[in-house]
Amino acid sequence: MLPPFIATSFLGQPAWLWAAFIAVVIALLVLDLGVLHRDDREIGIRESLWLSLGYIAMGVLFGGFIWWQIGAEPATEYITGYLIEKSLSLDNVFVIASIFGALAVPREYQHRVLFWGIVGVLVLRAIMVGLGAALVAQFDWVLYVFGVFLALTGVKMLFGSKPTHDVEGSALLRVLRRVLPVTSGIEGGAFVVRRPHPVTGKLALWVTPLLVALLMIEFADLIFAVDSIPAIFSITTDPFIVYTSNIFAVLGLRALFFALAAMAHRFYYLKHALALVLMFIGAKIFLHGFVGKIPAALSLGVTAALLAGGVIVSLLKTRPEADAARPS
Repeated sequence: MLPPFIATSFLGQPAWLWAAFIAVVIALLVLDLGVLHRDDREIGIRESLWLSLGYIAMGVLFGGFIWWQIGAEPATEYITGYLIEKSLSLDNVFVIASIFGALAVPREYQHRVLFWGIVGVLVLRAIMVGLGAALVAQFDWVLYVFGVFLALTGVKMLFGSKPTHDVEGSALLRVLRRVLPVTSGIEGGAFVVRRPHPVTGKLALWVTPLLVALLMIEFADLIFAVDSIPAIFSITTDPFIVYTSNIFAVLGLRALFFALAAMAHRFYYLKHALALVLMFIGAKIFLHGFVGKIPAALSLGVTAALLAGGVIVSLLKTRPEADAARPS
């Protein structure tokens, strides 16, 4: 017989469901860093793809688990949120690559930074989901604010200029370098080291570019979560579905980083498809008052069709020049 606290409800779902999710995530992280990547080394595209495929499989299996335990509609909402979060986080890959480049982080240490970045994401997203759930529970009109925000974000993505990722010129990097004692170079895989103070000569703690990169990646993820959290809350207000779909999508994307960083230019038109998805989700909130709740399966179908169309158009339009110039 299960202990009473396991069966109690926590944020709308039994505590044991949350415990099962946390156990799966911890097991994946231990397997990732403790077994597969115990030593610092460069991760190739092939390994990145296989690792990402494993995370995607686990994410889909967890969706099946939600179907089995909670129902078909929550599982469909989970998959929809998973797709949206993974697509929204794609631009985060460009930012992370820019951060690594600006701070000259060697490829063999990049996985270490990304791993600890995921640990930070678990905490930051939990805080944001909790705040979002509290707001929605207290104020129904917050969902309409989310809807307007998402629609405007989609319009901006569709018609706005391509964002630039000037890491060297960012205010955050200047502040970190001013506030923290940063070493001039990489100190192996360490985030902090003890070095003599240049004035007193006494040993003092110094942070390395790896920790600076980690802090900047966490800040970037916080900024991107401002888009993704409202997007998923516009699909479902169940904190369990919002949080689990977020985390599994981020886990898979970080694993895919090393492959995406090398071929990110092939997904240029995905941004346009994602803009349409955000506009659709934003409009869906307002349509609820006229046509009733849009079925979760329809939302998933529209989202999947738009994203798949963006991927297909991108791959066709950005084929290597050699293929385009090949005589028919």
